[in-house]
Formats: sequence, C-alpha cells, structure tokens
Amino acid sequence: MPRPSKVEQQAILARLDTFSRLTDSSVPIPFTRFSVGLEAIIGLIPVIGDLAGLLLASYVLIEAQRAGATRTVKLRILANIAIDFFGGLIPVVGDVFDAFYKANTRNTKLVREFLEANDTESQ
Repeated sequence: MPRPSKVEQQAILARLDTFSRLTDSSVPIPFTRFSVGLEAIIGLIPVIGDLAGLLLASYVLIEAQRAGATRTVKLRILANIAIDFFGGLIPVVGDVFDAFYKANTRNTKLVREFLEANDTESQ
C-alpha cells in the first residue's frame, strides 16, 4: 500500500481525533473534570454494548491500515481493543474501566506517533 500524502495523513488524524473524542470523552460528567464517551454509555448495555464498542474501536485499526502503520503498531492497537473489550465485560467494574481506559484515544495516539516518526524519517 503506498504511503499516504501529508494531506491524507492530516485527514486521517482529523478523523481519528473526532472519532476518539466522540467515543471516549464527549459527555462531561457534571461537577467533575471527567468526561466519558458514547462507547462507555453504549457499554452499559450488557454484552451487546461491549460488542458495539468492539466494532466501533475497529475503525481506528482501519484508519491505521490506511495510514500505512506497521504490523507492530497495529498489534498494539489490537491489544488495546482487546483490553478494552474484555475489561468492559466484567459486570459493573467493567463499565467504570471502560470510562477510564479510553482505548480509542490511546490508539489514535499510536497512529499519530507512527505518522510523526515516519514524517521526520522522510525529511
């Protein structure tokens, strides 16, 4: 797969930033500095919510593939997705874990770091 242009890389990161904000931190918790995302809210529905979160999280992996991420980066993304999924399956505690782990934000950071590292190598 050819390496994406700088403009395509910026578009990938913009999409991932929007996605991770929506899924991980778009809903502020009143009277705190903490926020949760739609994924944590959907995750409140036993099993079905966790499966929906798993499907949502796979979007970051698709974007990582578009960005030309290495196998190592994609494996780290998969590990974060698995931790988030299996952690979320634990009744009650899993919902709290889901709200704090923020796998999509972590995975977006991995893609960003990959693109930045490759950007400096190509200069």
